[in-house]
Amino acid sequence: MTKTPLHTFHIPVMGLAYTIDSPIRVAQYGISSVIALADDDLIEKMRNFYSTKFNIPYEEITQKFHDYRAERITSYLNLVDKIVKEKFENFKTELAESKTALENFMSMLPNTSDIKKGFQNLLDDGISFKENIQQYIESHLFPGEIDVNIMTKLDKDNFVKNEQLPTEFNDAHAALRGFANSNLESSVVLSAGMNPRLFGYFENFAAFFPNEKNELKKKIILKVSDFRSAMIQGNFLAKKGLWVSEYRIESGLNCGGHAFATDGLLLGTILEEFKQKKEQLVQSAHDLMIKALQLKNQIFPEKPLDLKITVQGGVGTAEEHEFLLDEYKVDSVGWGSPFLLVPEATSVDQETRNLLMKAKEDDFYLSNISPLGVPFNTLKGTSNEFLKQKRIQENKAGSSCPKKFLALSKEYDPHGICTASKKYQDIKLAALESSKDTLSAEEFEKSKIKITEKSCLCVGLANASYLENDIKIKGQAQGVVICPGPNLAYFDQEVSLKDMIQHIYQGKSVLRTERPNLFVKELKMYVDYFRNEIETISGEITNNQLKKWNSFKTNILEGIEYYQNLLSSTSYFETEKEKIKMQFDKYQSELNSIKIPTMEMA
Repeated sequence: MTKTPLHTFHIPVMGLAYTIDSPIRVAQYGISSVIALADDDLIEKMRNFYSTKFNIPYEEITQKFHDYRAERITSYLNLVDKIVKEKFENFKTELAESKTALENFMSMLPNTSDIKKGFQNLLDDGISFKENIQQYIESHLFPGEIDVNIMTKLDKDNFVKNEQLPTEFNDAHAALRGFANSNLESSVVLSAGMNPRLFGYFENFAAFFPNEKNELKKKIILKVSDFRSAMIQGNFLAKKGLWVSEYRIESGLNCGGHAFATDGLLLGTILEEFKQKKEQLVQSAHDLMIKALQLKNQIFPEKPLDLKITVQGGVGTAEEHEFLLDEYKVDSVGWGSPFLLVPEATSVDQETRNLLMKAKEDDFYLSNISPLGVPFNTLKGTSNEFLKQKRIQENKAGSSCPKKFLALSKEYDPHGICTASKKYQDIKLAALESSKDTLSAEEFEKSKIKITEKSCLCVGLANASYLENDIKIKGQAQGVVICPGPNLAYFDQEVSLKDMIQHIYQGKSVLRTERPNLFVKELKMYVDYFRNEIETISGEITNNQLKKWNSFKTNILEGIEYYQNLLSSTSYFETEKEKIKMQFDKYQSELNSIKIPTMEMA
């Protein structure tokens, strides 16, 4: 049976903990969300928590198990699947028996929904309501997808003592195996770029290949930041007989968590290219997939399988949501950070949620705290930042590093070491101290900050769930790391699930402050990012660097021109068009005032 999605939005993965149990909270309403698979320790503790809550037998999977990481993930996903199915059956019964419950549910559906119209027709035809409602519910309602996320680059080698385990026991490989072996019929969202070895591992699992009905039991979603990346990764997988069912386009900077800046390509221009070239993307991958499946003597579809294009990052109003659906023909729009203020949807401790509600524009910033060396969107005033600074002041900089998911640096240890760890920072600080006489006080302090500013994301991004659910936290106190997008600055209240959904669809705004347009905010971030790149450059400037800067600037300017033309032709944003145009002009002037250095200047 073909599933028609109830909603035109989805909840993307957030951190390690923030959407760890979102399907249990919202899937019965048809809302799709994404569980992060990076932290199997958190996953095991949440399995224990929910097994207890729903009176389901639980046996701990300890690290003594041969394939404990994959088994923990499989067991938790099967538990989530079981709970979601039970909650969905109970919800269907409630809808069939209570008009109040049905009307409340209908108020959470988009006005354009055919399913909503069908329910309304049944309510209007009161005579046959009871006879037909159950059948209608059974044939039209489905729970939201229980999708999972794997950051492809978090694929650390693992060891037993000094013996390196085979590649399939690497972190990302084990996570993929855990999902593949689960009962879920959903998608894995791959983020952070291409990992050829991991992509090749998909071939080991039949569920990712089409069956005789041209169906995929398990699907692949690629999170991408531009069309070229989508084409390269999609075709790479297609050559292995694997189909990408969705390209999830994310704003390079105007998003939560790690910010992978594009080469100055703005979101609107990226979406336009996907709209214009979708057929090329589909046909290229289909042709390659057919050849690969024929060589494998496997079943292959005559026609291309379904391919969705979705977008996320910085969306904040019903009008922006509708515009993206209408102008770019995307299948869904991701709403992430605003749902951090919805207790019914995400796992956030109250102290952190209060901090999010009070935070203003200047409190959200692009930081260097990630051990991955990638800019990371975060928030001032977190408990993690307080505890980290306290250790620095006490000359105890660095984390005890209990989980080691980001222990990827081989600089001082062949097994890998995390740049946020005390072990790593002690070595770096000692080397810095020995060269103190050759540096100015300012240079020394900058170098010290660069070493010690890294935060333990493995623990900090997981602690919110422990705190919310009163699960004991062992080891060194790390507090909470939160990674919202800057868009959250304009939401300043705790919101019910119903109110947030109506904000998305009906325009019943929950915003309490004036907010810049989605594209204006992203443009500002790219201009600021470009200025910072120019101003903080150190060392010799290369021809490649100059070429990159010039291309970056040109792409932004072309993006501004695209937005100005789009603004003139669209019927959306009528009440703020003049203001948006002035803001585009302002940032264009700012960009033009930034002078790119020359080789002579260097």
